[in-house]
Amino acid sequence: MAQNFSGSTYKRCTCKHPDTGKPLGSACRKLKRRNGAWSSDHGSWYYQAELPARADGTRRTRRRGGHESQTDAQAELDNMAALIDVAESYGAAAIVAIGDLIDKHLKTGEPLPSSGTIGAQLDAGIVDASQVPTVGEWLTTWFAGRKKKLRSTTQLSYSSHIRLWLIPYLGHYRLDELTVVHISRMFDAMAERNDTILAAKASDDPDIRKSVHGMRTLSDATMQRYRATLRTALNAAIRDPRLPITFNPASYVELPSGRRPKALLWTPERVERWQRTGQKPSRVMVWTPEQTGRFLDHAVDHPYYVLLHLIAYRGLRRGEACGLSWWDVDLARNSITITAALVQIGWRAEFGEPKSEASGRVIALDNDTTDVLATHKQRQEGQRVAAGDAWIENGLVCTEPDGKPLQPSHLSDAFHAIAEAAGLPPVRLHDLRHGAATLMIAAGADLKQVQELLGHSSIAITADTYTHVLPELARETAEAAASIIPRRKNRKLPPAA
Repeated sequence: MAQNFSGSTYKRCTCKHPDTGKPLGSACRKLKRRNGAWSSDHGSWYYQAELPARADGTRRTRRRGGHESQTDAQAELDNMAALIDVAESYGAAAIVAIGDLIDKHLKTGEPLPSSGTIGAQLDAGIVDASQVPTVGEWLTTWFAGRKKKLRSTTQLSYSSHIRLWLIPYLGHYRLDELTVVHISRMFDAMAERNDTILAAKASDDPDIRKSVHGMRTLSDATMQRYRATLRTALNAAIRDPRLPITFNPASYVELPSGRRPKALLWTPERVERWQRTGQKPSRVMVWTPEQTGRFLDHAVDHPYYVLLHLIAYRGLRRGEACGLSWWDVDLARNSITITAALVQIGWRAEFGEPKSEASGRVIALDNDTTDVLATHKQRQEGQRVAAGDAWIENGLVCTEPDGKPLQPSHLSDAFHAIAEAAGLPPVRLHDLRHGAATLMIAAGADLKQVQELLGHSSIAITADTYTHVLPELARETAEAAASIIPRRKNRKLPPAA
């Protein structure tokens, strides 16, 4: 047993004296049977622990209860004793530091680290709290060390998370003192901000509405991403042997699920309601095949038509379409290969690898799409000749008039302008990609084929997004299947006799 620690177990209940109303505690007769053995169905077990004194020499006695058995209570004491026993060979400062650590874990309810973990940390030189960085210091150090290994979009996401919320709300806490409660309060502040914005936008006062112009609420999915950034940073702290961090409080914060929104079709009923109220049934809305055809008919003469056609027919992501090069197009074999993406990073665009390993894929083309690409290639050759020496060669399928890479945001702007001119219900450019999946489902493709077309890393993502589309297309699919069967006789049953 550690020299700087002592503890004992005892049993008590919540019964009160019938006359005075004071708790009986360990004096309750129901706690023991007639033979002197402890009762197993009355009261619970507690322990009292005398932790090492604080740095200023003051004592700290801690009591905790609610254990079902004496063995459970004693196990808690044994864990504390083992940690302090390890610290004793490192000197007085280490003993105080481990006492602080145990005290903090008792207050937050976090599980105690193992004696092996504590030994490794003490070997690394962590013996007092002054060596532990704040959350803000750690986030800054961690991000600087990882920055070069991250995709540009991930860099931007981490940077904004750290700058906008994580450091302002959590940065002043010492890393080993950060708790679930601290993090939960940050998300409560996010929710309060959302309520303020929504209330202001609904106000009758134009000045109040103007005060929140351009401000956006934080969705459940966005809050989940903030937590993911913090959780990743804290997991890195746990792996760092120099830091006395053994518990990740971000993993235990309860948030709304932030589930992927379900894709819904713009049926006539939903279009009518949208025209009447201006409300969309879901954040992810998908045009019907007829609506997609109307859009493409309006877009056919636009300079970016080839990319809009590829997204609508073959489900490319915006960055994949803008970054598609002619050397990845095989017109003879009716296929394209996704090897790069032109991604918007703030106001600039840069080339990068596809979003995930599954995103790098070979996509088969139908004859119409192949013809569109061939026609566009001839048109681009004419642009190149007309531009002469001013042409900037990038080898891209679609470019600005002088050959420069197309700014992805320009493609989005063109998409929305064409859709509005066609009188179509609103969808995002990314939802045109969802429309490609809907066309495949309507044609009888299974979810595995759709997953491969879209480059989803998991079929679960495909299923989560398109499960709601399947029933709405079920009748069309059934009719298509029935029409394949040749019939000579009248298909209707004769009337009943």
